[in-house]
Amino acid sequence: MISTDGREPTLQTVLYARVSTADQTLAHQQTQAEKAGFAFDAVVADHGVSGVSTNLRDRPEGRRLFDMLRRGDVLVVRWVDRLGRNYADVTETLREFMRRGVVVRTIINGMEFDGATTDPMKCAVRDALIAFMAATAQAQAEATKVAQKAGIEHAKGRETAYRGRKPSFTRSEYTAVRDMLAGGKGASEIAKETGVGRQTVYRIKEDPAGAEKALAVWGL
Repeated sequence: MISTDGREPTLQTVLYARVSTADQTLAHQQTQAEKAGFAFDAVVADHGVSGVSTNLRDRPEGRRLFDMLRRGDVLVVRWVDRLGRNYADVTETLREFMRRGVVVRTIINGMEFDGATTDPMKCAVRDALIAFMAATAQAQAEATKVAQKAGIEHAKGRETAYRGRKPSFTRSEYTAVRDMLAGGKGASEIAKETGVGRQTVYRIKEDPAGAEKALAVWGL
């Protein structure tokens, strides 16, 4: 926020949400953030935008983020996949914000990325973690795309065939479990937070592509 009386700009906390499917509502992401203890000066959201093919700078509200964030501001996202699902774009985006002095915090797993860190060992750990999380976001997107394609082809080719047992979880529950697993949470904790059975959490963890395919075959 820009001061008009000559004083230093007021620091702000901004929530950025990317809503690409019906299961990823802005209200859900904002409620999740508030439950984690965050309060916001502004909420910025892009709707119906792919995180794979569209870089953050190329999204209408993503461009706004680069214009509004200043040194000392805090950017909050559910997880790094809301910034994008392209490895190069996510890593460069995080580095650019850190160069500007913006602190990036995630709701899932409570991660914090701060460019003010000067200790070389802490910097190395931070940068390695950024690379890992960005790579995970892209890998998840690619696995989902492959599974969805396989599910659609299977359904088209065998419309009357036996589809197997109907999944005991919804797509939104699958997404929540997958995100929490990526954030490092254990099966018991995830089961408690989502209401999904612990064995189901293990099945999703061991075969995310199979779980995605089952949802697609059943049209869920």
